[in-house]
Amino acid sequence: MKIVIIGDGKVGHKLTTQLSEENYDVVLIDQNEGKLKEAVNELDIFCITGNGADVEVQRQADVPHADLVIACASTDELNMLSCLLAKRLGARHTIARVRNPIYYRQIDLLKEDLHLSMAVNPERAAANEISRVLLFPETSKVETFMKGRVELVEFVVRENSALAGLSLAEVYRKFQIKILVCAVKRGKEIYIPDGNFVLEKGDKMHIVAAHQNLKSFFRALGHRNAKVKKVLICGGGHVCFYLAMQLLQVGMQVKIIEQNIKRCEELCELLPKATIINGDAADHELLVEEGINEADALIALTGMDEENIIMALFAKLQGVNKIVAKVNEDSRAQMVEGLGIDSIVSAKSATADAIMSYVRARNESASNANVESVYQLLGGKVEALEFIVKCECSFTNVPLRELRTKKNNLIACIGRKRRIIIPNGEDHLEVGDSVVVVTMDHVDKFSDILE
Repeated sequence: MKIVIIGDGKVGHKLTTQLSEENYDVVLIDQNEGKLKEAVNELDIFCITGNGADVEVQRQADVPHADLVIACASTDELNMLSCLLAKRLGARHTIARVRNPIYYRQIDLLKEDLHLSMAVNPERAAANEISRVLLFPETSKVETFMKGRVELVEFVVRENSALAGLSLAEVYRKFQIKILVCAVKRGKEIYIPDGNFVLEKGDKMHIVAAHQNLKSFFRALGHRNAKVKKVLICGGGHVCFYLAMQLLQVGMQVKIIEQNIKRCEELCELLPKATIINGDAADHELLVEEGINEADALIALTGMDEENIIMALFAKLQGVNKIVAKVNEDSRAQMVEGLGIDSIVSAKSATADAIMSYVRARNESASNANVESVYQLLGGKVEALEFIVKCECSFTNVPLRELRTKKNNLIACIGRKRRIIIPNGEDHLEVGDSVVVVTMDHVDKFSDILE
């Protein structure tokens, strides 16, 4: 599959890295020759210096024969124009990164005229991720499958947890709730566990279940008073705007601290139900004055990773129950994990996940089971993929106990019409099923997980 990426910024670089590691044929276009030299030294890709909206540059990159063109340069206008040109030149599919809320609101109209296959808004994707975590405050990360009907959550086993010391088989017997623990991180080790796996305090579990069953499970664990009502957001950028909109709609109280007075005035107009404070959120006295001690959650969304990390650590010292920090730099995100901050989000990673899902889906269109969505867990060491079973084949209508899966591969969940099935050996796959697979291998098609 031939892919052309326009723009070697944060999103472009992350995508280029992931796609080249998965052996896609990648061409990268950027105007900064120095950045491209670094990319060529790091990755097995072809680079072209130039403007992605220049027809001659696109021809040089062989866009007319490209399966996919992804435009993630610095401006929305450049991205949309680049995609329009690419489509006219003969590219099969195009994806544009569109950040401006005004453009994104009317993207359905624009998509048709620009012949876009997909438009991705990084800030909206990050806001969606944060709002899911706030609706399930016991968790540090929430991904959704099957159009939101199934959730995959990250949950840490605390010191006094009823789960510590129990095997997974004992957990399932004790709670009698349809959940499945599909991955566990312990220290630096990662496991795709079986029923004999014994949980310890500090384990980072990934659990798959329907929304209602997860609520029942956390209630059974004694998490009764974790509901988030008051949210303090530090930084009033696009992520803040999308997030505040969602939180206000579900009845939460939202207070935003933003340094730029002009942006404060804009937010007052856009979000009349929110409280907007003009000030520096990195000023700890201001945070105390504005009620950090009474907040159920603090969300650090300024443009600087370091500021967000410091605010999150201060919130932890103040006893805030739920803390989320936006950290874009991967190396910093890994470092912060060990400091006890609940949740780290990255607009770059959320965007890359959405685009990677699309790439996999296009790449596998000839197989028996199409990839619908892909999420990377635990720093990319584990993947969760949703497949749609397209036609009768060797693995349909066969009891799962007879479908031998390879080590470190797990069938986590099956969606059939309106039913969510946490599978056992007696269950089977049918045409039309959605099936979620968790794997530590690189999987291109469903049959890759079978022996």
